[in-house]
Amino acid sequence: MSTSTTSYPPAAASEQAAANQIKALPTAEAAAVVERMPPARAVEALLSVNPALALSILAEMDRGSRRLLAASAPSEVSAQWKRNMRYAKGSIGQLMEPAFATADREWTVEQAVEALRPLVRSAFVTYVYVVDAAGRLEGLVTMRDLLFGEAAAPLEALMLREPFTLRPELTVSQAMRLTVNRHYPQYPVCDDEGRLVGVVRGAALFELEAFEITAQPGAMVGVEKEERVATPLAQSFRFRNPWLLVNLVTAFAAGGVVALFQGTVDRLVILATFLPVLAGQSGNTGCQALAVTVRGITLGDVKAGRGLQLVAKEALLGFANGTVTGFLCGLAMYLLALSQSSPHALALGLVVCLAMIGSCAVSGISGALVPLVLKRLGADPATASSIVVTTATDVASMGLLLGLASVLVR
Repeated sequence: MSTSTTSYPPAAASEQAAANQIKALPTAEAAAVVERMPPARAVEALLSVNPALALSILAEMDRGSRRLLAASAPSEVSAQWKRNMRYAKGSIGQLMEPAFATADREWTVEQAVEALRPLVRSAFVTYVYVVDAAGRLEGLVTMRDLLFGEAAAPLEALMLREPFTLRPELTVSQAMRLTVNRHYPQYPVCDDEGRLVGVVRGAALFELEAFEITAQPGAMVGVEKEERVATPLAQSFRFRNPWLLVNLVTAFAAGGVVALFQGTVDRLVILATFLPVLAGQSGNTGCQALAVTVRGITLGDVKAGRGLQLVAKEALLGFANGTVTGFLCGLAMYLLALSQSSPHALALGLVVCLAMIGSCAVSGISGALVPLVLKRLGADPATASSIVVTTATDVASMGLLLGLASVLVR
């Protein structure tokens, strides 16, 4: 038997300091730090961080360093690391820790307690998992039942049959939806045949989901998930600069729209006053739709086949908000044009109003559509989506304003 909680006793100060250091670094740099540590200390540091992070660090290390760490780690831990590497990144399989405390259903409470006695010196025990000869999970026994159960009572009589389990192929988001009303300290993970392949701590699951959620705002503007406050300047530059170059290319698209209507701008210089107003307002509308859509995808609120409904809703919201702000902006343009004795005051006001309505509607559509398309293509819905949405809103707002002005204002 072994312990089920892969929670180990608190790490010594040096190991905890090492764990804090590698958590603050990008994965590749954390791997370099771990490789320089004495093997025993490196193992303790890896056991003190989220299992998914530990696995990412191991994947960055060369084969020789990994073998050295595996040889220095407890056999159950090294076997679990090897097993976890078979599963996709972001899956429950990469969060698993060894299920140490396993027992036969015919064991008595006394036998189970005696088997646990030496184990609790090196690990915290929460549940005893009852498995058959093939390793299939039959039930679990809580520590409370072991404490108050009759010494001669078999575990079969005390165990909770058919306990809630997770599958290793589930994504973290899928697992979060399944566990939202089940606040257990840890969850057994079973394969297709019901074999117990590991356990996942609730704290580790929620920690990883919290990290994914906090990384989304950065991902929307091209900040890599690996970048932290402690990331070196050169590495931060390599992370951010490619996306800024992409943004520069898309910004030229918006500039190209203005160039197409250069004659209109030269003839109606007053329009330049409202270009940033439309771009800012429609951009904010698009970002609102983007934030709601990404949140919905993360929480599983966007069901299959309902993407078009969401896009239509955001289009209508954009139209409604654009109507309100368009009327106000059109009135402002009308009064400004009157103050400059423009003969086109009414037409200019109408142009600004219609351009605001159209650009906000387009912004709502793009804010919902971009993450949905990225998800359909198998990419992270948040990845640089803000850059794409901002480009669409800038092109729409400037194109509509200058295009309508060239047609309606003669």
